[in-house]
Amino acid sequence: MQVKIEKSWKKVLGEYFESPDFKNLADAVRSEYLDKNRTVYPPAKDLFRAFNETPFEQVKVVILGQDPYHNPGQAMGLCFSVPQGVPAPPSLLNIFKEIKKDTGHQRTKTDLSDWAKQGVFLLNAVLTVLKNQPTSHGNLGWQKFTDTVIKKISDEKENVVFILWGAYARSKKDLIDEKKHLILESAHPSPLSANRGFFGSKVFSKTNSYLEKHAKTPIKWWD
Repeated sequence: MQVKIEKSWKKVLGEYFESPDFKNLADAVRSEYLDKNRTVYPPAKDLFRAFNETPFEQVKVVILGQDPYHNPGQAMGLCFSVPQGVPAPPSLLNIFKEIKKDTGHQRTKTDLSDWAKQGVFLLNAVLTVLKNQPTSHGNLGWQKFTDTVIKKISDEKENVVFILWGAYARSKKDLIDEKKHLILESAHPSPLSANRGFFGSKVFSKTNSYLEKHAKTPIKWWD
């Protein structure tokens, strides 16, 4: 299984990639993908897609998810995103509703690659999952890797917007230097919690206001 990661991330994370923790993780993930009795999402080619679509120097916004979609055809290596033509899962539909309410603009495109290309780093804390088994790879060691990624962004960049939706994402807050960055927290966009603070949070306009204040190009969140 050959999986490549974009060169700027390779450089920033070089020390971690040489660590025993990463070697153990890589071995575990490789064996899961090679097991003929298991189906792992996303496809191996998309494993580091968030990194490959958004090089380290281009990161302006971080949206943190928990783990990939576990139903067939959905996971594509970008948190909350599904390939174009695949029906939007409920959380993504609620994200679209808040974009419309917040900005007045409509988004219908389920593939969020255009966000990634604008500097929105769409990171899941756990990068893989077994088919139809949510959080099934929560114990492989991905969190040590992604915690390192979050901390590197916090330590080595300035004026990044970190969007933390739900209790799991908010538990990563201690990794981020609030003196250098903006943290926007709310309930998760899931139908179970969206009415408890996600709707009306104005996260998209707040993000763009902060970026403009720091002389960065705002994100076009809509189609």
